[in-house]
Amino acid sequence: MVANQANLFLIFTINGILIGLLFDIFRILRKSFKTPDIITYIEDFFFWLITGLILLYSIFTFSNGEVRFYMFIAIFLGCLIYMIIFSKAVIHINVSIIKFIIKILNIIIKIFAIPLKALINILQKISLKPIHFITINIKKIHIYRNKKLKTHNT
Repeated sequence: MVANQANLFLIFTINGILIGLLFDIFRILRKSFKTPDIITYIEDFFFWLITGLILLYSIFTFSNGEVRFYMFIAIFLGCLIYMIIFSKAVIHINVSIIKFIIKILNIIIKIFAIPLKALINILQKISLKPIHFITINIKKIHIYRNKKLKTHNT
């Protein structure tokens, strides 16, 4: 009985660590990407939804649906252990990685943007020349027609 409770305490401590890690994933996203408040609310909803599902799964899988007070202590302890020992390093490393990837992507975009802009300019000039030619000739035809009508009427 005590061994089973010790195992449950360990399992729910691990759950607390997982919840702390999940919390940090959302913190990393918030530090890396600026989002509107509504997105933050949606992220919070998903955090609590996932947390609830993890806990429900663990409660029904490992303790046959029985909820004990020491499980909540274990969850709190797991979160606390994670936050004290791992959180700062996990956030710092992941935010740095994401910022590095964003810088690389920006460089790649800039490298491809210059030739792409030149190509777009060339294509615009090529595609606009026939349109320009047609509009000029339509104007000339209109002017010629008006002159002919004036001379014909007088």
